[in-house]
Amino acid sequence: MSTRRAIGSGRTNCWMVDETSVDFVRIPNRPQPVEVAATPQDIRLDVATTAFVVIDMQNDFCHPEGWLATIGVDVAPARAAIAPIQQMLPIVRLRNIPVIWLNWGNRPDRLNLGPSTHHVYDRAGLGPGLGDPLGNGAHVLEQGSWSAAVVDELIDASSDIHVAKFAMSGFWDTPLDSILRNLGVTTLLFGGVNLDQCVLNTLQDASFRGYDCVLVEDCCATTSPGYCVAATLYNVRQCYGFVASCAAVAAALSKETVTIGAMV
Repeated sequence: MSTRRAIGSGRTNCWMVDETSVDFVRIPNRPQPVEVAATPQDIRLDVATTAFVVIDMQNDFCHPEGWLATIGVDVAPARAAIAPIQQMLPIVRLRNIPVIWLNWGNRPDRLNLGPSTHHVYDRAGLGPGLGDPLGNGAHVLEQGSWSAAVVDELIDASSDIHVAKFAMSGFWDTPLDSILRNLGVTTLLFGGVNLDQCVLNTLQDASFRGYDCVLVEDCCATTSPGYCVAATLYNVRQCYGFVASCAAVAAALSKETVTIGAMV
């Protein structure tokens, strides 16, 4: 008797095959609903189809010796997101929720970056801009360098997923959408920096693609003025998704849930 084998890269997106047949029927995850206090309304999400997307918590944006700090930006506000994310990580991992580190990571030759992108980060062309070396030898936001690495306080696990981006939105010209689809993810929890820039742009694009979007407010931070925070939170609640606290999400995920169908 032939033994069928699974082929595919996602936990819910596999075919079962043998030498003579192919079974297209996917085996879905059993729902694991939890209720989360949020605004503008409370939400009920499925743990089995949720991912935690952490954006740009990397040395160049958050480390006191990183790029932003070297050009005179106070990175203390950005670092405010570190402790809440530290609190979230073990909780989401315990529930087998994928953690996706979405970090800015330029190609070393920067051939995928147009002048408009360079200009945002080096308006007068005097440097250091994207890909330029810092005093410690690391190249600004270059994939694989110290600059693009996750800050030491946020230790990633071997099961975590890393996606490099090179625009404000993590969906632009990256495999993020394909990865989420293969994982069977429909709900995204968002954390990271900067709230009003890369976090917001990625969340907007997720919403446009049909994902359920939950901004975990205190897991996000920005070096922008306070009015940028207020406008971002307003727009997320009004147009793109929901806002919840780290405490509310952690409390919901920490509760025991009965998997639907487990009693059948």
